Amino acid sequence: MSPSRPRPFSRGAGNPRGTDDPAAQQQGPPRSRWLRGALPRPVTLAERIENASVLDRVTTALAEAVRGSLRRRGAADLLHGVPLGQPAHPPLVQLPIGCWASAALLDLLPGTSRASRALIAAGVAGAVPAAAAGLADWSELHREQQRVGLVHAASGAMATALQAASLAARVTGRERRGKLLSFGGLTAAAAGGYLGGHLAFRLGAGASHAEPVAHLAPLGWHDLCRVRDLPNGRPVRLPLGYLNLLVLRRGTEVRALADQCAHLGGPLHQGRLASSGTDLCVVCPWHGSTFRLSDGAVIHGPATARQPAFDTRITASGLVQVKPRA
Repeated sequence: MSPSRPRPFSRGAGNPRGTDDPAAQQQGPPRSRWLRGALPRPVTLAERIENASVLDRVTTALAEAVRGSLRRRGAADLLHGVPLGQPAHPPLVQLPIGCWASAALLDLLPGTSRASRALIAAGVAGAVPAAAAGLADWSELHREQQRVGLVHAASGAMATALQAASLAARVTGRERRGKLLSFGGLTAAAAGGYLGGHLAFRLGAGASHAEPVAHLAPLGWHDLCRVRDLPNGRPVRLPLGYLNLLVLRRGTEVRALADQCAHLGGPLHQGRLASSGTDLCVVCPWHGSTFRLSDGAVIHGPATARQPAFDTRITASGLVQVKPRA
């Protein structure tokens, strides 16, 4: 956990005597109890989970079990969201959250117990595919991400269990108990949702990690290297301004992709070549994402975002030129 930076004082209306006056420094603007550290900020708790190495034994065993159960490429790609072009877990998780939140609102109104039960049941059913997709993505994350993801998944499991218990209580006529359990489940889901946001936005899980080619590579053709300097049949990494490219020559044909894998930034030039039908592909050495070299399309996940591709040509003088593909 990185130490918090001290808040500097500023001259102005809040401190008319300036920062050089000790009395003015002591008075300062009033700080809320939250900022004084009386309660831990949510982000601080999330960072503590990132550094909780005690979770590693569980995450390692569970990740291996999940990967072992997803040996079939088709099922794994479907759960990762490869056909959608983006992770499947975020949209799937909206169903149970939406159902449970709607049921909580209906609980405030009279005569809505039947509708609330139906919404809670739909949410519990929808939590199953959402959890399956989340576990598939989680099994291919880095260590710190998996630590946070484990607690995120535990929160989701607790929310589902509490909602299922709420449904059972309502069916047996214990409406008050059912409403309390439902509120507890929604609270657990909210905590898990915060950790899910931490995973997505602070730790970059699920986002495309491919270099932003459109912003870093100007339009038009760019000289890269001489074709005779490229080994035949072996991918290499070459710089193009701020970018790094995976470049492969096979005879007189040259292919080029952005080298930083869209999944979690792995070095594609260190990956192995593979065939998918008549297409030549590269397999990321970190998590096995497979991209077609001709256009960067995703053949197998866990990556869901296309790898940026470059058009190539060889000039009459034997110079390889590339440009970003539109």
